[in-house]
Amino acid sequence: MIFLQHIGTYFLMISEMFRKPTKWSVLKQLILKEIEDLVIGSIGIVAFISFFVGGVVTIQTALNINSPLIPKYLVGFATRQSVILEFAPTFISIIMAGKVGSFITSSIGTMRVTEQIDALEVMGVNSINYLVFPKAIAMLLYPFVISIAMFLGIIGGMAACVYGGFSTLQDYITGVQLDFIPFHMAYAFIKTFVFAFILATIPSYHGYFMKGGALEVGKASTVAFVWTSVVIILLNYILTQMLLS
Repeated sequence: MIFLQHIGTYFLMISEMFRKPTKWSVLKQLILKEIEDLVIGSIGIVAFISFFVGGVVTIQTALNINSPLIPKYLVGFATRQSVILEFAPTFISIIMAGKVGSFITSSIGTMRVTEQIDALEVMGVNSINYLVFPKAIAMLLYPFVISIAMFLGIIGGMAACVYGGFSTLQDYITGVQLDFIPFHMAYAFIKTFVFAFILATIPSYHGYFMKGGALEVGKASTVAFVWTSVVIILLNYILTQMLLS
């Protein structure tokens, strides 16, 4: 019953997010700030993780298909499929639930604790639109981060493959280009847009409706990370079933 109540409150927050919008001159500055904090600030960690995980995927694939009957270019093919279909959109989103989600929850939760949200309401500002809507708009650029993750994952795989002596550069590139299906990119970015919305709204919900003091801000960030990750994994299964089956 409490779970259904939370879901109802969450969707109520989503509808409230679009009501009584903040003035554009103010909203524009908020959106630019959120883009810097949530998107641009995440590129470094995403690039680092993507490069090395792409290398790990390549090494594990190469070590498991060491039969002379299996062509070497399949290493590049398997790396491309793993990175584009699952690693970049889903694995990176779960990592971002920890980085971006915790930041959103703690920042809004701190405003709740220090009664800044109450002050916004007293001034007649729609606090949900003021706080949550810019984050949702900023996360529309999240696919840009995922495209970087895809590129660097494949590059990291290429570096591991060539310098590890598992295959030649030509074989790896042949595998990356083998049987490419354009819809797989569309599928990955559809998932990315859905995950971006989840990353912006679920942590915001836990920060906005938290109760207590400074200690509860940390607890709310942890709960937000857990639920954001769970929802991303469930939606990943549903979207894969819908789009690829």
